[in-house]
Amino acid sequence: MKLLLPILLLISTASFSQSADFIQLKKNNKLVTTFYSGMNISLTAQSGANITALINGIQNDTIYLQEFIIQYLPTTFGTYIVDTAGSYRYKYHYNQVAAIGKKEKTNFNTKGSGAALFGGGALLTLASGVVYVADRKKFSLPLLLTSVGLGTLGYFMAKGKKGGSGMVIGKKYKLVYMNMSNKKT
Repeated sequence: MKLLLPILLLISTASFSQSADFIQLKKNNKLVTTFYSGMNISLTAQSGANITALINGIQNDTIYLQEFIIQYLPTTFGTYIVDTAGSYRYKYHYNQVAAIGKKEKTNFNTKGSGAALFGGGALLTLASGVVYVADRKKFSLPLLLTSVGLGTLGYFMAKGKKGGSGMVIGKKYKLVYMNMSNKKT
């Protein structure tokens, strides 16, 4: 018995497996991530559909997706259980993907707050100008400078970065389909 284990370890057996196709996301020809079957993906199609789904397969330039519909059901004890109500199946050619990933959702609206700061700063600057013209003794230079500063800050906050919809496939990002089948046509 003690002799059987080392002999089995030294004997090698050939095993064959089929490699699955996969898709790579590259940024300026540098690998960002790789998508395989069984992974979750969030994408925006060229038709405008936002899909967060499981990749069931990647084959012949096509991504096979399955999106699950999940709902929370109340129990008699006052808690909730998660139930899968159903699923949808999609298939997209990898060239039909417009963006990968979702727009990051935050609870703070920077553009709206910047617009409010800009409006308040402009209103205070206008009011300081009226006070300067009407009664120069009540005019406050620090209030004028503060209102101009707040208005400027609000302008740049409102202008800010465009809230993206993920990594847009195009000049910077590209999807590359990797065919791993043995057939060469």
